[in-house]
Amino acid sequence: MQPQAKAISISQDKMAVGPRLMWLALVTTVMVLVQAVLAQARPESLAPLAQQISPAVVNITTTTVIEGRTGGPQGVVPEGSPFEDFFREFQDRNGEGDENGNGSNGENSRPRRSSALGSGFVISEDGYIVTNNHVIAGADEIEIEFFPGEGQPMELLPATLVGTDEKTDIALLKVETEMPLSFVTFGDSDTALVGDWVVAMGNPLGQGFSVSAGIVSARGRELSGSYDDYIQTDAAINRGNSGGPLFNMDGEVIGVNTAILSPNGGSIGIGFSMASNVVSRVVDQLKEFGETRRGWLGVRIQDVDDDLAEAMGLATASGALITDVPDGPAKDAGMLAGDVILTFDGVEVEDTRALVRQVGATEVGKAVRVVVHREEGTETLLVTLGRREDAERTAEAAPAEDDAVPETAEKELLGLTIGTLTEEMRSELNAPEGSDGVVILSVDETSEAWEKGLRGGDIITEAGQQKVSALGDLEDRIAEAKEAGRKSLLLLVRRNGQPRFVALNLGE
Repeated sequence: MQPQAKAISISQDKMAVGPRLMWLALVTTVMVLVQAVLAQARPESLAPLAQQISPAVVNITTTTVIEGRTGGPQGVVPEGSPFEDFFREFQDRNGEGDENGNGSNGENSRPRRSSALGSGFVISEDGYIVTNNHVIAGADEIEIEFFPGEGQPMELLPATLVGTDEKTDIALLKVETEMPLSFVTFGDSDTALVGDWVVAMGNPLGQGFSVSAGIVSARGRELSGSYDDYIQTDAAINRGNSGGPLFNMDGEVIGVNTAILSPNGGSIGIGFSMASNVVSRVVDQLKEFGETRRGWLGVRIQDVDDDLAEAMGLATASGALITDVPDGPAKDAGMLAGDVILTFDGVEVEDTRALVRQVGATEVGKAVRVVVHREEGTETLLVTLGRREDAERTAEAAPAEDDAVPETAEKELLGLTIGTLTEEMRSELNAPEGSDGVVILSVDETSEAWEKGLRGGDIITEAGQQKVSALGDLEDRIAEAKEAGRKSLLLLVRRNGQPRFVALNLGE
């Protein structure tokens, strides 16, 4: 009996040890998986990725015929090259030119060819190439050099310009070749998160093909344009990288390297790439039409701040406040100055920048529903979008109506000295002949009006979303707002013809 009892005891011990072994095995497996995930998040080497995508990256050489010298070593070394100063000094010592472009004999230099370098990338096997507009702007000849590799063209290929877009600094080129080219595709730049790894490729400082790596440092950067949507990265970007691709770890293009922020012209880890979701739409239009075709609403707008929201009875400081409605789609649809655009084509409008980008990305001729805030309520309007490029080419000032000139007078209201608007003042202030309004003669520098940017020479055309043509009108609007219990009054002010809304506190 005892041997049997002992056997049972051992079996029970084994049963007790089993769960512990299983637990240790589970912990070990989890640790291995975590290490695998970390290894995937940051690969030991980017070489496999670089080898995969580098055949689609190209160097771009442009040639321009220029008259005389410009005082620099153009055509000898790339701009920004460490040898640039050396060649400039060499030319000066040998008397090859002076600051006026004259030769050593005092004669004007002959026309000569100047070269510049940049980068780009192939997006289709039949030879479409994307780069920056500033890389090829003004070029007489464009040549493409491919990264050396199996199946790639060995010689320089001439490229033709398909189309450009100055607003996003994008250009589309085309080369002709009998062999299918290696190419890369656009990824979804909206999925790129701050902290994600990225790789930049290009031709920095004319040194040839080069790879740099970093992370997404910031999103949604705006530099100068209405359609800007830049990805900021610390991957090294220098002169010559312009037009090159910014890749994610899947080998997709999520940006086009366009600009750097630098006090010395070199990379300091602040580079900007135009987001692929902007670029891809531009490229599609350039490929189809040879030019861009952006939607056009036809309004002037400004952001809504807290004071404007309170003055207009809005729950939140969001949307786009319409300051002017010239002839165009919005006017045809019944939009009015003072309306606040809340949604456009079913999407909530956060601010003016978001609206401009959404309208520009919408198909020309499409009928969209626009919800506006008007007189403490909302209205839905159906607007058929025009084309911005056509509007910019044909925009003309609307003819002014011939109204009577009000009597000259002055009053002090809300920290402002207000006067009637005479025809002489209209001419001096670039106001349309016969336009209504009262002019700000001076502003108390201790007042809220001064803090909010109002200055002498500004013209008040509306108050409380009603037209103002005389000083009495402004006084009436102030009184009406106070009677209604409002804390502030909304003014529509024009400066050099440009309108904007300002909300001024009414005080006690």
